[in-house]
Amino acid sequence: MQLNINGVQREMPDGMTVAALLEALEIRQDGIAVAVNHAVVPQNSHASHTLNSNDAIEVIHAVGGG
Repeated sequence: MQLNINGVQREMPDGMTVAALLEALEIRQDGIAVAVNHAVVPQNSHASHTLNSNDAIEVIHAVGGG
């Protein structure tokens, strides 16, 4: 299936969850937020939230500073 991940089209396997996507992209789940089609997916739902073809996913990394 085609996914738009942070503005880049990528081909990923059908039926992938948010957690599986993060694992495939080698992104640790600590300190990030994930939005699918402009709606934040809570971290406790990453393993159960199934992605669909043409979903727009934004992975946002928390940055500390002052």
